[in-house]
Amino acid sequence: MREKLSMEQLGRMSVEEFKTSNKFPFIIIADNIRSMSNIGSIFRTSDAFRIEKIYLCGITPCPPHREIQKTALGATESVAWEYVESTQTIVKQLKEEGWTLLSLEQTTNSVMLDELKLEKNTKIAIVLGNEVDGVEQEVIDLCHQSVEIPQFGTKHSFNVSVSAGIFLWQLYCLIK
Repeated sequence: MREKLSMEQLGRMSVEEFKTSNKFPFIIIADNIRSMSNIGSIFRTSDAFRIEKIYLCGITPCPPHREIQKTALGATESVAWEYVESTQTIVKQLKEEGWTLLSLEQTTNSVMLDELKLEKNTKIAIVLGNEVDGVEQEVIDLCHQSVEIPQFGTKHSFNVSVSAGIFLWQLYCLIK
């Protein structure tokens, strides 16, 4: 018999333990994402993968907000985040600090996520774009490369929060 595990059996860390724990070398940059539900979901997924930080840029909504909290379930308290008006500014800064910048976007030379190759100690900053317009072209031009998630149906893209989860899982698998 397979019994569902209780919260106690899962043994998750507290918010305080999370804040002082070692993080995976991942940063998410939200480039003008408009949906509060998507932002909440990105926070929750970022907590699950214990990423370093989220940068909320442009029109991206910021905590605290009831609509973000509804999907984040408290992850806005554990995951470090910062608002930066310009996505280009934070991309340039992180690039200077030695982060590898990847835009999650369909471009003429994007690499399929399942074909992405990374060194073990690479620090990755992922740029996720607006639900309709994607990542701004000026931001794509600043990134080291664009990565695309393979798709096989009729739609041209995944929901941005689903994309964040797929991308973080693949990155985790590449560096573990």
